[in-house]
Amino acid sequence: MDDTGSGEHRSSSESNGCQDDRLSFDVYSKQCPSRTTLEHVTGRWGSLTLGALYEGSLRFNALRRRVDGVSEKMLSQTLHALERDGLVHREAQPTNPPRVDYELTPLGRRVAEQLLDLIQLVEGRMSEVLAARGRYDEARAGS
Repeated sequence: MDDTGSGEHRSSSESNGCQDDRLSFDVYSKQCPSRTTLEHVTGRWGSLTLGALYEGSLRFNALRRRVDGVSEKMLSQTLHALERDGLVHREAQPTNPPRVDYELTPLGRRVAEQLLDLIQLVEGRMSEVLAARGRYDEARAGS
């Protein structure tokens, strides 16, 4: 059995925890590209961008307004990363001024669905989170 507990045997050439030719990726390995994609998806701006685009195609400025608080630079970097990962499609229209629309790819839609489930869970349980924060803060203030 290997150190992941999966019972799967890996050769020494596969010991970096990431086998891109066999579709057995290990996000816990720092060398595996799945970790970078996970960071793009679950980072603050990535998850909010994917969630916003799940609602439909948006132009850059509309997306920036929807993802309240994101800077133009961070949104641009986020969109580039998500496009490179195959989660977002960028459509540039040859108009004056240029029009650029962003939408989710089929893979991006699947990822966004999972993120939206998590977002809804968090939003739906915020009263519990706020109560826990209150207890935590109260306990720390008394010490």
